[in-house]
Amino acid sequence: MSFTKASKLIFAMAVMLTAFPNSSETKAQSPGVRSLPAIRTREEFDSISRNYDADTPYPLPHVLFVIDRKDNNKIYYINAKRYTFHKDFVNSTYLSLERGQDFYQNNYINPNRRFILGTLAYQTPVKRWTFEFWEGDQIPAELIKLTADILGKTFFAPVAYKPNSTRQEELSASIEGLQRVLQRDISKEQDYQPLNVTKGIGRIHIIEKLDDHVEIGSNEILILNEVPVTLPPVAGIITTKPSTPLSHINLLAKSWGVPNAYIRNAQDVFKQFDGWWVVFETKKDSYAIKRADLKALDEYQKREIQQLNSMKTRFNLSVTKLAGLNEQRAESVLAYGTKSANLGEVMHYSLKGFVVPNGFTIPFYYYDQFIKENKIDDTIYELLDDKKFVHDPAYRREKLTELRERIKQGKMSDGLRAEVLRRYHAEFAGKGVFVRSSTNSEDLPNFNGAGLYTTMPNVKGDAELIDAIKSVWSSVWNFEAYEARERAGIDHTKVFMAVLIQEGINSESSGVMITTDPYDKEDRDAIYISAKRGLGIKVVEGKKIAEQIVYHTRGDSVQVLTRSEEDSLLTFDEKGGVKEIPITGERAVLTDDVIRRLVRAADEIKRVFGNRDQDIEWAYMKGQLYIVQSRPYIAGS
Repeated sequence: MSFTKASKLIFAMAVMLTAFPNSSETKAQSPGVRSLPAIRTREEFDSISRNYDADTPYPLPHVLFVIDRKDNNKIYYINAKRYTFHKDFVNSTYLSLERGQDFYQNNYINPNRRFILGTLAYQTPVKRWTFEFWEGDQIPAELIKLTADILGKTFFAPVAYKPNSTRQEELSASIEGLQRVLQRDISKEQDYQPLNVTKGIGRIHIIEKLDDHVEIGSNEILILNEVPVTLPPVAGIITTKPSTPLSHINLLAKSWGVPNAYIRNAQDVFKQFDGWWVVFETKKDSYAIKRADLKALDEYQKREIQQLNSMKTRFNLSVTKLAGLNEQRAESVLAYGTKSANLGEVMHYSLKGFVVPNGFTIPFYYYDQFIKENKIDDTIYELLDDKKFVHDPAYRREKLTELRERIKQGKMSDGLRAEVLRRYHAEFAGKGVFVRSSTNSEDLPNFNGAGLYTTMPNVKGDAELIDAIKSVWSSVWNFEAYEARERAGIDHTKVFMAVLIQEGINSESSGVMITTDPYDKEDRDAIYISAKRGLGIKVVEGKKIAEQIVYHTRGDSVQVLTRSEEDSLLTFDEKGGVKEIPITGERAVLTDDVIRRLVRAADEIKRVFGNRDQDIEWAYMKGQLYIVQSRPYIAGS
């Protein structure tokens, strides 16, 4: 299992897509209350607080809070019974639609951030109320002071500041009049602190220092010198320094259901276990660890096999026909991949209101043939058996780049080349085509292949088409694709790439729609639409803010979340590929009529796939709506 610094950051951002408030006028007594504008009594606090370790001598009741500096420093005390992370609150209430890296950078790293995101808790060992920030937050001193002032006016008791990093502690020491409670004040001479009480099995991995060359496995119980900013899913966590139970790492450990504890001098205490499989149990007042016996390992292996079986890819390498979309159905996934087969299924129903652009697909067989004929399979197996490749993310990135380049330089069989060009000339004479990826790993449970593989837009010319096909084949070995499959337990050697060659639509507007509200999981009666002028590549890649709309089916209402901030659009270049041109004028992209046409198409497509929510890519040109992709929607993707 691989995890680089970049991967860690992406994972941290996924965890931290923070909070968006509800009306602060809501009363605590209201069922399903999202937030309060102030907490005037202990009863109000209890009504929205979450309590860790409630049945121990040291319970930790707490609430989250968001301060919106854009709205006169308005504070929202978040109902922690309803929202685990700030991101859940922020997204569901549309306070901001920034997500992922943008939100992370703008509200945890930049000093002039819009939101101040923190937690307020009662520290039972010292009988003090405290507020704190995520340990990786680069919040400046003036915002720490501002937070203290706002809490002082809106909370019923005095609140001290608890820094969670060396930087936060040093910075806050110089803030005049700031009351502080340090972690060491709370922990005192504590040798053991249970952060998540449970039992698990895994291999002990003592890590002196986390960097780009450290590989972390999902089956490992980590022993760490310091609390990291974030981690991939692991089997357990032991830190050698006291940590706040409200750290993001501990919230993740709780969501994974794995043991997590501070144990003084753990690196020395557990030195004998390094590399061993152990059963580790965190208890309220102590812990237990023992080497795993054959029975425990057998049970663990059975669970792992069940998980791996669920992530086994399906494929049929006997199919050699280059099939048109109109010849494919959902079951064609075994030879032509999810993207292609799903479009064939939609096309089959001849639904009114939209068109699926014509295309044909090169099946998995030819990817496999190409890899073997160019003896690239030998290189792949050598890499997967190379311990440095498997365990050193920086080295792995370098080798995958070399592998992709070798694929691009490989020779396509004469027979396939001739048949591809014959169909290309017959079906798309003079037209640009999109060369799209379609793999057999995109229909697995809870695995989203969105954005992992390559699409080549507006390809023109024989040589350009052959090169584009090889580029799409090579994207099986994109670094991000490898990492995602590795974390999901997918066998890389059983992933095959089909290539869909489809008529290119030089769209006036384009984007994605989801048949539910991705920001608010409780709002099932909605369809989300993202749109921009021109080709939709940057909408999918998330480069600039698009027009974002939520259509509420029950009330037949259109809610505009953001207008497009695009100052340019992508369009076909006459010579092939795309070009960027500047745009000005009204930022509204979609009319209400087009929105309702999109909604009707989304409803129809969802029904085609048994009412399972779909993530749909669309294009609009000269009054015609086109559907170019439909895949199962996976929440959080």
